[in-house]
Amino acid sequence: MTNYEIIKQCEQNLKEQFEYLDEIAYYNQKKVLDAFRKNNIETRHFAGTTGYGYSDIGRETLAKLYSDVFGTEKSLVSPLITCATQALTMTLFGLLRPNDLLMSVTGSVYDTMYENILGKKDEDIGSLKDFGVKYEEIPLLDNKIDVKSVLKAVKEKQPKVVLLQRSRGYSSRAAFSAEELGELIQKLKELSPNSIYMVDNCYGEFTEKHEVSEFGADIIVGSLIKNPGGGLAQTGAYVSGKEKYVELVEKRFTCPSLGAETGSFEQGYRMFYQGLFMAPHTVIQALKGAYLVGEVMKYKGYSINPQSNEKSFDIIKSVTFNTADELIRFVQLVQKNSPIDSNAVPLPWDMPGYPDQVIMAAGTFVSGASIELSCDSPIRAPYIAYFQGGLTYEHIKCLCDDLLNNY
Repeated sequence: MTNYEIIKQCEQNLKEQFEYLDEIAYYNQKKVLDAFRKNNIETRHFAGTTGYGYSDIGRETLAKLYSDVFGTEKSLVSPLITCATQALTMTLFGLLRPNDLLMSVTGSVYDTMYENILGKKDEDIGSLKDFGVKYEEIPLLDNKIDVKSVLKAVKEKQPKVVLLQRSRGYSSRAAFSAEELGELIQKLKELSPNSIYMVDNCYGEFTEKHEVSEFGADIIVGSLIKNPGGGLAQTGAYVSGKEKYVELVEKRFTCPSLGAETGSFEQGYRMFYQGLFMAPHTVIQALKGAYLVGEVMKYKGYSINPQSNEKSFDIIKSVTFNTADELIRFVQLVQKNSPIDSNAVPLPWDMPGYPDQVIMAAGTFVSGASIELSCDSPIRAPYIAYFQGGLTYEHIKCLCDDLLNNY
């Protein structure tokens, strides 16, 4: 068969999944549109501010918009937050105090979070541990949440913050659904009602009809250059949840006396509003592309996660290779098929915050934007490529043609 015929067959195999994804896109697009109309979004909301940024209506209304979309009481949304790692870290610093216990119940946290939580050996870097915060994690059991162990640990130790990570990070598991995490949170709240249930929501927004905040999470955190920025947000992150918790985070975002009353952004907010409006469509374009890449690589004999007949709860498709060289070639092909820096050749390097060398393809309009066509992986066995993003499905079809030629 020709490459075109193979891709058409792969699309036919995915017909049922694509119809399901179109339904999600419509549901979420209507939800976002309703939030825009409820908040009477006007051109004036796009204007930037300078200096202290007091009474910045664009900033304040954007936060209200996120709360309505995510079904929460309050949100902090800012281009001044550099990345999701910073947003997660300042949320933890906002919620935790010396001698408090932080417990991760979905296994290991993402690689870049470890130093923020546990610091470096014999070195004071201002980590949570350096400030006297305790940390424990409950390992996964066969790549699933060990519910029995989690319930027991939370009941006995009553942690101040229970952390749940929706996406897989650099593990071999699949993402957890909002409903699955919500069901666990509801059980845990009966055992430890004073704990704060925090979800790392990165890569998961708009992949389902409902967000984990609608299922009982107290506070959720994510990046604007991933799903909710719709490929247009140039930077930033959000924190959304119960008002009393978001206000504590705001005091770490700036300082305790100012909270979110300050923070100007002279360039203006149009791209953040427009990005959120585009997000339901863009996320489903990325998801469809991830399914197609998975089906093509499965045709070539490689293992994928999630499987083509399974629902995906984040925009990531994992492809497992036999050797590091095969993995590196895949990442390099992603870069080659990118609109920006297609002539660059990614190589493994010592990326800040990661214990292993990492190879990353990100020929993106917004540097490092994971909602755009991108792929990254640590160079360690098993050799798993974490493929994500794609602003248009057609772009990812172009990549698939090249994958068929090279594997």
